[in-house]
Amino acid sequence: MNAIATPTGNSLEELDRIAELAQDVIRRARVAGASQAEVSASVETGLSVNVRLGDVETVEHTRDRGFGLTVYFGQRKGSASTADLKSESIEATIAQACAIARYTEADPCAGLADPARIANGPFPDLDLWHPWQLDVAQAIEIGKQIEDAGRTHPAIGNSEGASVQSGAALGVYANSHGFIGRERGTSHSLSCSLIAGEGDERQRDYWYDSVRAASDFPPAKTIGATAAQRAAARLGARKLSTRECPVLFAPEVAASLIGHLVTAVSGGSLYRRASFLLDQAGKQVLPDFVAITEQPLLPRGHASTAFDAEGVATRESSLIERGVLQRYVLGSYSARKLGLQSTGNAGGVHNLVVSPGSVDGGALSFDELLARMGTGLLVTELIGHGVSIVTGDYSRGAAGFWVEQGAIAYPVQEITIAGNLREMFMGMQAIGSDVDKRLPFLTGSILVCKMMVAGE
Repeated sequence: MNAIATPTGNSLEELDRIAELAQDVIRRARVAGASQAEVSASVETGLSVNVRLGDVETVEHTRDRGFGLTVYFGQRKGSASTADLKSESIEATIAQACAIARYTEADPCAGLADPARIANGPFPDLDLWHPWQLDVAQAIEIGKQIEDAGRTHPAIGNSEGASVQSGAALGVYANSHGFIGRERGTSHSLSCSLIAGEGDERQRDYWYDSVRAASDFPPAKTIGATAAQRAAARLGARKLSTRECPVLFAPEVAASLIGHLVTAVSGGSLYRRASFLLDQAGKQVLPDFVAITEQPLLPRGHASTAFDAEGVATRESSLIERGVLQRYVLGSYSARKLGLQSTGNAGGVHNLVVSPGSVDGGALSFDELLARMGTGLLVTELIGHGVSIVTGDYSRGAAGFWVEQGAIAYPVQEITIAGNLREMFMGMQAIGSDVDKRLPFLTGSILVCKMMVAGE
């Protein structure tokens, strides 16, 4: 078994072939002396086309594969990987993993997931497999349609191009507990980046969409038109004087706040004592109206799966209920370090759904959120990485719009917003119904009661 074919062919047969190889490697690792072993294998193919100013800039076909083996000799761990599936390369990978394990220090928390928590099939169909029968000529035509729709806007003077991407992936995880999980999924995206204005008054913005099934895309022209509107809206951007004011995070940037929360309550941050939310399970970390649920079995979800990266069964569960942290985000290793059990989150979270709501009760639309804020800052872009999960200190460059009396007054740029995540979380006033469905963190706009805005 020396080769793996393209995923968009007979994908089910290909998954079976990968699974057979994984099982054989685990058997051979056990023969070599490993007490436990696990294999993660993947095959990914894709097409990416970039068009700029009506011309084709790049056409890229990708075909990547990976095969990773981890072995345990008692509680000593060794890992090795290869992209070459020839017999001699697989044999060398087994030998390397075993050699590493024999010379590493024993770790009492090392090992496979608890057998009692391993997922049992049959697994549900999560509707993740939708190959797009797209050839290069069709992709180029779609890219041109997207860009042309944006360039027709009178304010657009230049373009950074439009992109059309389509990908398919097969994955197998198997371990010596007898678990073997097969997954297949597709991911497609359209994007466009445009420049409005001329000379020193130029402004750039973009728009994109990402779906599992190409039939879920809006008309391609709307991607370019939206990018053009966003770029044009930023013309005439000003700086702000330093002030303290409410801040409304648009959905595309609000997801980053949820990401910081997840990092702070994840096992790696907690057992290293490197989180501002240490020992907060069962305690209030967000206002009463906030509810966040993990939904790993969401059909066509961007992070849907029936089992995590260790084969542990996933299930719908609450992360935040009435503002109270219900649990941490744990894989088996971090759970053991903390004296807890895996939450099925090895490899990350799986579709976090943030329920709309507000301190006043009820969900608010984007326009209603602007009215609720009254006067303050709408953030549509974040720049830089000035966030400390250890202390919660938050400072990032930003751009967006100044809002007065519930209406957008003018665009702003070259500002910094600062605060502390603990205070920002508790200071949330509302979460909008304008949910961005392109990301694994499904949230609407988030209104924070006050932050420091540094400008001129």
